[in-house]
Amino acid sequence: MANLTRYDPFGDLDDMFKGFMLRPVQFEQQVPQIRMDVKENDGAYMIRADIPGVKKDDIKVSVDGNVVSISAEVKQEKEEKEGERVIRSERYRGAVSRSFSLGQDVDESAAQAKYADGVLDLTLPKKTAARQSKIVVR
Repeated sequence: MANLTRYDPFGDLDDMFKGFMLRPVQFEQQVPQIRMDVKENDGAYMIRADIPGVKKDDIKVSVDGNVVSISAEVKQEKEEKEGERVIRSERYRGAVSRSFSLGQDVDESAAQAKYADGVLDLTLPKKTAARQSKIVVR
């Protein structure tokens, strides 16, 4: 059988616009994300979350049993000037959040949080497991 090739109707868009000296518009949109590292030792979970460009007051952390939720209000402004004229001005405002579950319940009363240089450090102590008592059936 002869060689078959798959036709891609959008594959040659650049060639189509060459004669007009135009290119298709590509928008650069960076959606902020919370990137994390989670570590564990015998007594606690240590979480390091990267949340750059956010004020400390705009970060909220909640713990419900073994579920941890981190959310933040993100505000970004970018302005490019050329001399006295503003060439481009962009603004972004939104919220980012992330929830995850841990292997064991967290003791919320002893939890600690610190935010510096765009990094949120959480220390979440594990709850001590309730002792199980055996009941003797007579």
